[in-house]
Amino acid sequence: MGFEWPLVLLALLVLPVLLAVYVRQLRRRRRRAVRYSSVALIRAADPPRRAWRRHVPFALLLAALGALGLAAARPHISTSVPVSESALILALDVSGSMCATDVQPNRLTAAQAAVRDFVQTQDPGTSIGLVLFSGFAQVAVAPTTDRQALLRAIDSLTTGRGTTIGSAILKSVDAIAEINPEVAPADPGNGPASRPPPRPSGSYAPEIVVLLTDGRNTRGIEPAEAAEIAASRGVRIYPIGFGTRNPTSMVCTAAQLGGRGGEGSSAYGSGSGRGGGGRSFLVADEEGLREVADVTGGEYFAATDAGRLQSVLADLPRNVVTQQREIEVSVALVGLAAALLVAGLWAAARWTPFPT
Repeated sequence: MGFEWPLVLLALLVLPVLLAVYVRQLRRRRRRAVRYSSVALIRAADPPRRAWRRHVPFALLLAALGALGLAAARPHISTSVPVSESALILALDVSGSMCATDVQPNRLTAAQAAVRDFVQTQDPGTSIGLVLFSGFAQVAVAPTTDRQALLRAIDSLTTGRGTTIGSAILKSVDAIAEINPEVAPADPGNGPASRPPPRPSGSYAPEIVVLLTDGRNTRGIEPAEAAEIAASRGVRIYPIGFGTRNPTSMVCTAAQLGGRGGEGSSAYGSGSGRGGGGRSFLVADEEGLREVADVTGGEYFAATDAGRLQSVLADLPRNVVTQQREIEVSVALVGLAAALLVAGLWAAARWTPFPT
């Protein structure tokens, strides 16, 4: 447990003072009691009852004041909450290699179907954001519970040239920073002043990133460097490497090409978008993606076909069942104090004799 205003806890020092005053008053009453010569007369005037009961009202009052003192310091605890109470960012690769037909009818169509099913099966209260990346990365849909907005964006995906995995990671961090003030934006170019305070070891933001790609980074910041930035913000990344290691032809529809060609057109022209690496840029960079997962505290998954991708996405919530979140408990302590005061009044009315 931690406290937002720890100095307020000094107010609790009044409790032992009150206890000392109470004990002193009890001793004074005992001294006065010896003035009576007839013990039988005292017992007749004060019917027998359990001695401890007369102390209960004061004990409850003392406990209530203690609870109020703790509440004033704004305590917070670290607790596990279901992933459905958090948010996740889907970062989807829409580079030209997603037109490869090693996954029928092509990688992009299979990914669209799997992601649609994933979005529709999530808890209605889960916020989901969509980041798309090819030659650059962009937040296509900010985290939202509006499933229709997400599905419209997924259905209208178009491919582009290049693959910027590192930039997609940073955009995902920025999308999380917009909804969680405890996560600083990426801003890797602004120097040490822009870096957040170091997070405790094993401490993570409740939001996660699911990154689906079928290739390797071709431009921009390297994924490993972007992963370090995400890790410093406590953002976990769960990469999914999609596609086989033997891509064949690349065919996308006119809609998937953004009107650049008709059915059966290739996303690549002669020698474009491959970065001089040939077919290697049509195969998921498993080593790099595993490093991203390891650095950020996530987990890497491989999906060589549409069925496996469906399975990975369906099982993902089981791999991220809970998230750690700091929750302030001041309200609960105030409620406890109120309950103790009511109990104290009840005890005083029931067990404390009143003069007649």
